[in-house]
Amino acid sequence: MSGTAELMWRWADTTPDAPALREGERSWTFAQLRTGIRGAMEELTRRGVRPGDRVLLVVPTSAEFVLTYHAVLALGATAVTVNPLCTQRELTHFVQDAGCTFAIGWHEGSQALTATAQEGGLATWVLEPGCVPHPEGSPEPASVATDDPAVLLYTSGTTGAPKGAILTHGNLLGCGASLAEALDLGPRESMGTALPLFHVFGQSSVMFTVYTAGGCLSLQRPFDPAGLLRMAADEQLTAVAGVPTMWNAMLHADTDVAPQDLTSLRLACSGGAALPLEVAKAFRERFGAVVLDGYGLSETAGAATFNRADLPRKEMSVGRALPGGALAIFDDDRNQLPPGETGEVAIAGPYVMSGYWQRPDATAAVFEGEWFLTGDIGRMDEDGDLWIVDRKKDLVIRGGYNVYPREVEEVLYGHPDIREAAVIGVPDERLGEEIAAVVTPQPGAHIEPAALRSWLEERLAAYKVPRIYQLVEELPKGATGKILKRALDRPTIATSGERPARAATPTT
Repeated sequence: MSGTAELMWRWADTTPDAPALREGERSWTFAQLRTGIRGAMEELTRRGVRPGDRVLLVVPTSAEFVLTYHAVLALGATAVTVNPLCTQRELTHFVQDAGCTFAIGWHEGSQALTATAQEGGLATWVLEPGCVPHPEGSPEPASVATDDPAVLLYTSGTTGAPKGAILTHGNLLGCGASLAEALDLGPRESMGTALPLFHVFGQSSVMFTVYTAGGCLSLQRPFDPAGLLRMAADEQLTAVAGVPTMWNAMLHADTDVAPQDLTSLRLACSGGAALPLEVAKAFRERFGAVVLDGYGLSETAGAATFNRADLPRKEMSVGRALPGGALAIFDDDRNQLPPGETGEVAIAGPYVMSGYWQRPDATAAVFEGEWFLTGDIGRMDEDGDLWIVDRKKDLVIRGGYNVYPREVEEVLYGHPDIREAAVIGVPDERLGEEIAAVVTPQPGAHIEPAALRSWLEERLAAYKVPRIYQLVEELPKGATGKILKRALDRPTIATSGERPARAATPTT
């Protein structure tokens, strides 16, 4: 046997009665979890899924996600995990680009997937709690190599439509092993999260790390700060995982959970955005858990660096390379720079993707030998600690979600009344960054921000839709005519831009 299924089969054989998964009142041991995966394998096989297929997974955080996701990988197929909030337009792109032959959806909010499937003749399995059947037999995982694709995670950049980062079975196993070692996780760990499992953070950095260690994963959906604290107390969690906005929400939650209820909680793993030190300090003082953060991308299975509990915390540093990996700083000519110099962050290690799906040119552009060039600007010190200085890629991180302005701009340019558009991130106390759209109307056109927001909501996932709008006669440009986003006054836009509620009737 090889591939990610090794984890579940190993623990089901060696610690069959150990807790493996909890969601609300439901729970599974490792033996029961393997049984559920086998049931999903049989159902998927009955529905025509075969090794090598790409399977679209449009399922929220749930036990059913865990079961069907692992079943897809155990069959030797590739999971294409996407946000359940995606629109039909977005789902159609994923299906066509990945060549998906099957889709797994969720019983709630499945209209976009249903429409996509009907349009493309795609067979689907719509899940609901408890729907995974008990297996009639004992199917075994397909034989896969560690460099075989396990999952496609779609990520965009500055060059247009989202592209699929290929994470192999070895990448997922490598990420889990590296993070488990860095965080000193063992088989008695019980980690809770409300993170979306379709996202690389929850899926790879949390789920695979917990199962590499042989621990138990507790799930909450949707995120409720008081509820997550109550879950940590009731289930005696040893760790929780989330984004900075979650820690801040828990600090201000109306809860009866006291520090003495959280004596088992030793660690809070943070990612997805920069962690304010004051938030980390306040969380530790109130709840007793050390908050550690790191840095990673979809292309690195969500992990590359992490701060360590046994090392001094350096202000604003995202920590050192994970065990088995390496960091470097490159100049514009792809020469490595010495400590203290600022340049492009490069990553090497077992968790670095094999490339972008069917995009050899895009893959070649981000690799220099074994080094993956992140597009982020940073510097390292003599100890190997990394600081992220700026993002070379035009990325907005809104409450832990990555939003790529180019994708939003492409949709804006499809509006008949818009001549030019620039989408940027502006500072936001609650989310870290909020999305703002600065647009220039066509001559004689009149644009209502509320109607424009509703128009965008029909075409983009909710978290990608700008909440702030500013209409201008002209966008700043350089000598070549390129829009200069750096010339836009982001703090002013954050405070003076219009924040419309959704209009009743969108524009056409």
